[in-house]
Amino acid sequence: MKFQILVDSCSDLKSNYIEDKNIGFKIIPLTINVGEKEYIDNDTIDTKSMLEDMKKSKKSSSACPAPQSFLDEFKNADYTFVVTITSKLSGCYNSAIVAKNSYEKSENIHVIDSKAVSGTEILIVDKLKELIEKGLSFEEIKQEIDKYRDERELFFILQKFDNLVNNGRMSRFAGLIASTLVIRPICVADNGEIKIAKKTIGIKNAISKMIQMIGEKAKDIENSTIIITHCFANEEVNQIKIELEKRYKFKEIRILETKGICSFYALEKGFIVCI
Repeated sequence: MKFQILVDSCSDLKSNYIEDKNIGFKIIPLTINVGEKEYIDNDTIDTKSMLEDMKKSKKSSSACPAPQSFLDEFKNADYTFVVTITSKLSGCYNSAIVAKNSYEKSENIHVIDSKAVSGTEILIVDKLKELIEKGLSFEEIKQEIDKYRDERELFFILQKFDNLVNNGRMSRFAGLIASTLVIRPICVADNGEIKIAKKTIGIKNAISKMIQMIGEKAKDIENSTIIITHCFANEEVNQIKIELEKRYKFKEIRILETKGICSFYALEKGFIVCI
């Protein structure tokens, strides 16, 4: 096989997302440890049970895949693209880089730091598939995909920031502001780092302001896809979809549920919007 795409489970994708005999595809799972239990972030993970166990346990953490998990897959194609969660939040990117540097044909591996998570990783995977199907060379795809990655935007609103703060993914000061009962911050991924972009009062105002920000940041709207992922926030994300459709003419708006890792950090009622 000439090309394959590997993506970590922070993409919230299912293992059958790409079924193409000409393009290999595999999800490399992270793991979540809750007390004495280990949850593998694959298609069968029970997110609801994981969150319930997290409420009962004082100890929970996540772990990125070992370099060998990537290395074992490289031999299955001539050229491999690896898409990972932002390197500012996880060691997954570094693990993939170690695997690449250990491979005898390292020049045929391209590791892409998404500088984001979830829907952004999906958009990058979609773009890779499109570029491969166009018949571009490995080097041409590398240039195109890095440029495409840099043009992406991510917004998210959470109801709880406990795990982001407790696991060092967000400063305690920012977490304190975010965790107040009244303020609902709109957060973004700024070059891979979590930052509070706007502070609003109440979830309705936060959603309204976020939709406005999306319109301001989006480019080539009629040819763009928005991906919304959420952790048991069906009502909120359906309302976001309705409002986006009223105001803008995006090519597509897709809604997906978060799997293990994204649910671990977003917690109930959290959602992520990627364009």
